[in-house]
Amino acid sequence: MKRVLLLVVLLAGCSGGPGETAPTALDKTPSWSHEAVWYQIFVERFRNGDPFNDPTAADIVGSYPGFIPDSWAVTPWSWDWYRPDPWFEEMRGREAWDGSTVESFGQFAQLRRYGGDLQGVLDQLDHIEALGINAVYFNPLNDAASLHKFDARNWRHMDRNFGPTPDEDAAIMAAEDPTDPATWQWTGADRMFLDLLDELHARDIRVILDFSWNHTGNQFWAFKDVRENGAASEYADWYWIDAYDDPTTPEDEFAYKGWFGVVSLPEIRETIYHDPSIRIEAYEADIHAQAVKDHIFAVSRRWLDPNGDGDPSDGVDGFRLDVAAEIGLEFWREYREVVRGVNPEAYLLGEVWWEKWPDDLLDPAPFLQGDVFDAVMNYRWYRSARRFFAEAPDRMPVSEFVDSLRSYNEGYPDRHQYAMMNMSASHDAPRVSTSLYNPKQYKVNVNAVGDPSYRIDQPDAETWETLDLLMAHQFTYIGAPQIWAGDEMGMWGADDPSSRKPLVWPDLEYDDETAHPLGLDRPKNTVQFDQARFERYQQFVEIRRSNPVLSHGGLEYLVIDDEARVLAFRRFNETGDEVIAVFNASREDANVGFQATSGDWEDVLDGYSVSGTRGSLDVSLPARRAAILVRR
Repeated sequence: MKRVLLLVVLLAGCSGGPGETAPTALDKTPSWSHEAVWYQIFVERFRNGDPFNDPTAADIVGSYPGFIPDSWAVTPWSWDWYRPDPWFEEMRGREAWDGSTVESFGQFAQLRRYGGDLQGVLDQLDHIEALGINAVYFNPLNDAASLHKFDARNWRHMDRNFGPTPDEDAAIMAAEDPTDPATWQWTGADRMFLDLLDELHARDIRVILDFSWNHTGNQFWAFKDVRENGAASEYADWYWIDAYDDPTTPEDEFAYKGWFGVVSLPEIRETIYHDPSIRIEAYEADIHAQAVKDHIFAVSRRWLDPNGDGDPSDGVDGFRLDVAAEIGLEFWREYREVVRGVNPEAYLLGEVWWEKWPDDLLDPAPFLQGDVFDAVMNYRWYRSARRFFAEAPDRMPVSEFVDSLRSYNEGYPDRHQYAMMNMSASHDAPRVSTSLYNPKQYKVNVNAVGDPSYRIDQPDAETWETLDLLMAHQFTYIGAPQIWAGDEMGMWGADDPSSRKPLVWPDLEYDDETAHPLGLDRPKNTVQFDQARFERYQQFVEIRRSNPVLSHGGLEYLVIDDEARVLAFRRFNETGDEVIAVFNASREDANVGFQATSGDWEDVLDGYSVSGTRGSLDVSLPARRAAILVRR
């Protein structure tokens, strides 16, 4: 047996760890973010609460692949996911704007719309509240042509089809001067979001919005002006323009840099060019044009303090910042000052993921020094936890798992560890159940088109057991746990687009899943809300929230046993609060013994037997099970 002792921090959020200076108002992390249980919502696929605002073909002009079939229509919510829409055949064999030929399910599905909207979220507030979460992260809501909204038509308004009056909203947007915040009005979608924000706040649920300041869409008002007016455009210095069109020739010479070469996502120009296709790393740079920065700051202030009265309680509680490592640190430092100047408790979350796909995840330390972000999306935790609990893609020793987690918390102040968003799944990754069901390399060919052997059917019983193990760690470890909406419903799905299926609600009837994107045989699966899985998520959330030591306490490893594949740690604080998490990752029953504070302990997860004498405990765990111990 190998045992190690690791003391991480006694109380986060005060002075930090030993040797750390007390944080200032600017560099402290919001204490509420340490206590968060995050619920990530992708509105277009959450719930269609108002079919009268569904997108039309005109609303999605500018979406991939660059054309819209004549017979295009909104896809029925309850269809078999891989069943082809009738208009797929109109797309097949045509050339997309990136030069590729449209022929695979993933290409077809980018044009699907299901009509999810803000009314759908309002209608399901009871579900959100019943789950027990206390923080919501919305994927982009800004007006955009795509399903994902990272291709903004404008940043200042909510998407026209997310609100009750799409045509009226479009007219309001067109009448404004986008460069002058004094002309900005509130659209129907804007007002509905503010109503939703009030409702969530009334339930003590924090809210952050997702924006990408790295790029816009090709339908963004400033970019359209550059395309039309060339070098004479007042926005010509907003983008990386390689060549302008020569109107005297029949060819279109207009060329520019898009995010990873994607022509629908023109990149905002910075003071230096950083090519993310080579390797992503933190770098010193600023956004080139002051006008771009002023616009970004104005949009951010708009949602942080909607009525502009100096009291941010009516605004959002922070931002998730897309492809954050692909914008220079100079900009982010100023951005933090602007945001914290409006709301000193605002939370800034950076998407810091890959250094070089598919092997190297980026060390977020340069972004977590108190002057840039409060936290990043902690994909590093998930990759290690998946490898350990699911043996995916290979078996990871317990000690190696612990060492990896320890290394992830090095290089930045302790308070940022507690603010981390510990990811399980997202819009950019397979659903957690499907990820665990396929013990292959992380984020490599994680769909049936890239790998025909990839399993897209309902995961088996062993997978759900593995998920319980992983969640027991996620909900007891340092950092805020995150739930990708739908995982609590028992949903499954491969990588984008299949991680973005319409959510499965108990009052709706769904087609069985029988189709395969390659036409292969597959099991027939019934699609329905999984009440037992929902209750399991409720249980984990309740354990987390009813034991504040899990949000703020220190961490000490009690057992690290490579041979038995057993792990145990305790979370503790100065006042004597304590929770012990025990994991049997082996395929054999185990009796786990360790030293512990005297008291009457019980397993609040599944009620497994706990016994012991003064100063020691023994926990009997079946194979592939966890226990969470608290004192009665």
